[in-house]
Amino acid sequence: MTLPPLPLNALRAFEAAARHLSFTRAGLELRVTQAAVSHQVKALEEILGVRLFRRLPRGLSLTEEGEALLPVLTDAFRRISATLSRFQGGRLQEVLTLGAVGTFVTGWLLPRLPAFRAAHPYVDLRLMTNNNRVDLAGEGLDAAIRFGDGAWHGTEATRLLAAPLCPLCAPALARRLRQPADLLRETLLRSYRVDEWESWFSAVGLAAPSIRGFVFDSSLAMAEAAVQGAGVGLLPARMFDHDLRRGRLVRPFAAEVTLGAYWLTRLRSRPESPALAALRGWLVEQAAAEEAS
Repeated sequence: MTLPPLPLNALRAFEAAARHLSFTRAGLELRVTQAAVSHQVKALEEILGVRLFRRLPRGLSLTEEGEALLPVLTDAFRRISATLSRFQGGRLQEVLTLGAVGTFVTGWLLPRLPAFRAAHPYVDLRLMTNNNRVDLAGEGLDAAIRFGDGAWHGTEATRLLAAPLCPLCAPALARRLRQPADLLRETLLRSYRVDEWESWFSAVGLAAPSIRGFVFDSSLAMAEAAVQGAGVGLLPARMFDHDLRRGRLVRPFAAEVTLGAYWLTRLRSRPESPALAALRGWLVEQAAAEEAS
């Protein structure tokens, strides 16, 4: 059996009345009279050939058919509303879910996001921070910014920024550091990447000491530990410029070592959306300007 076209107003009237179990409250929500809602529902019942409500002396209750129809309509109207809300300036906003290592987000990306929003108002950016361990497919991400060498299986990677590592510490601790060898007497804060301090000491012509103690999976946490005087962190100074300018952290030595960069990555198996193409172009442009300066 093929039904005739169902009137949208009647469907909307039924959905509102079914949620409220009241024609009166549905009328208030839809800004029509109680009689208009009742008339629309009755017309829908006639088209469908079923009763959707039981009219009771003190209100309404749904029939079995009404209970089956309500969640379908509620979901449909919610999805329509969500889609229409994404129209802005004559264009549909495109949702883009981006994962990013927290250090990059707080140290570089956040201050620039208003400029991206102004340049690309149709991109509805959803930002998810992580500690550099990310599953693009499993977490439903369109792209991810991460630190490393750019080689991640099944991904296309676009290089953004180099991130040289150097010792950073609290000002009080820095006052007793006059040469790199002085670090051999200090507590060295380390990440889960075990070769970082070894590479830095090699760059300054020293053998790395045996390092024991806390291991951090986040540069943000390591930097905060350094601020509180827990030791010296090997960190990307570029991402902690705010703390350096405020004097919360000090860079005692100029020597640095480059073991990776920040990359924008996406799955090769998924085509690049217009929103992601816009973000990638903007990030590359911003990063190039940063590198040049």
